[in-house]
Order: sequence, then structure tokens, then C-alpha cells
Amino acid sequence: MQAPIKAIAPAAAVPSQQERLWAAGAHVAALLAAFLTSWIAGLAGTLAALAVWALVRDRSAFAAAHAREAVNFNLSMLIYAVIAVVIGIVLVGATVLTLGLGLLLTAPAGLLLLALYAAIALTWLVCSLIAAYKAYDGQPYRYPITLRLLR
Repeated sequence: MQAPIKAIAPAAAVPSQQERLWAAGAHVAALLAAFLTSWIAGLAGTLAALAVWALVRDRSAFAAAHAREAVNFNLSMLIYAVIAVVIGIVLVGATVLTLGLGLLLTAPAGLLLLALYAAIALTWLVCSLIAAYKAYDGQPYRYPITLRLLR
């Protein structure tokens, strides 16, 4: 008696060179737009990745997935940075309202906030570079600590 033949799942389609370029381009465009616009980095990066997503969403599932991931990550980093800035404004306000006496509490918190802001920036840079490399290599990539707002 013969053993039943198991169905073999089809191999995942290998993305073409053009699809990989568009996918990596979404991450690099977000990175460049953010670097070139300094303080509105998160917004510019999000818009650049969103533009790539709008261009490729109907042509390539691979490139669209990478562009969508880049949009979500850059938007998440923008949200985290805005929260850090708001906390910084509150700390400065607390220092002013206490006529400087609150500085004993707000100075260490401010230093911690600066470290947090540096960690956000470093995470954004490193993860964007890894994502661009993975996209160009034809591999899927999911950013860590990302709010999945665009589906």
C-alpha cells in the first residue's frame, strides 16, 4: 500500500529586482526625508514612505508591505518623539512654576528624557538601515515597537 502524497505548499514568490528596489526605496526615502528636514523628521519620513506605498500598493505586494511597514514605523517614531517633547515641556513648566525649586526633581528627569530621545533616534536609524537591507535582500521585515496604524 502506498503512503498518501502530501500536498507541497508552493514556494513563496521571489521578489523581482524592481520590487526589491521599491521596497528598499521606501525605507531609504523615509530615512533621507527625515535627515533632510531635521525637526520634522518623523513627519517627512512618514510622508516619503507613504508616497512610495501609494505608488506600489497595486503593483507589488512585497514592496507595498515594506512601504506600509516604513510608514507605520516612522509614524510611531514621530508619536514617541512628540510624547517626549511634551514631557520635556511639562518638566520645564514644573521648574518654572516652582521658581526653580523643582529643578531638583526635573533635572534628573530631563537627563533621563534626553537619553530616551537619543534612544528613539538611534532605534529609528538602526532599524531603518536594517529594514532597507532586508528589503533589498528580498526578505520580509517587521520593525520593533511599531504601532500598526496603516494596514
